Amino acid sequence: MIKHLFRPRAIAVGFVAIFTIMQLVPVWAWQTNPPVVTDVAWTTPEAASIARRACYDCHSNETVWPWYGKIAPVSWLVTYDVVKGRRELNFSLPLREPDELAAEIAEVLRAGEMPPRPYLALHPEARLSAWETQTLIAGAPGSAGLPNERDRDD
Repeated sequence: MIKHLFRPRAIAVGFVAIFTIMQLVPVWAWQTNPPVVTDVAWTTPEAASIARRACYDCHSNETVWPWYGKIAPVSWLVTYDVVKGRRELNFSLPLREPDELAAEIAEVLRAGEMPPRPYLALHPEARLSAWETQTLIAGAPGSAGLPNERDRDD
């Protein structure tokens, strides 16, 4: 009996059954775009454009939910990342202290933490050049007092 469980056909049927059952977990209920309450006052149109391209899928209520985001287990990861990203920073809601936010944005961009590598693998258009990173940092709300990368001496 046990010997029959390890046949290729039995294994394939098991995988199909598990995959089918995984689809019943309703993560699609969290794949929503609530209303945009406000929009960030980027200081330049270039920064706004870069942010929309590289950040808004996870950090706004304007997420473009991909087709593969409807298929488990990928749907679980995509939904988790968007929910987590919106919780950390949501450009569609009133922002906390703009000066603090600008410094935080600069820190994660300079460290290369955002956009995250797994996201870039499927969204190469979100990859930021050095110029785009600097433009985004300089154009962030509250960024007026932030030193430019070339002005820093660390």
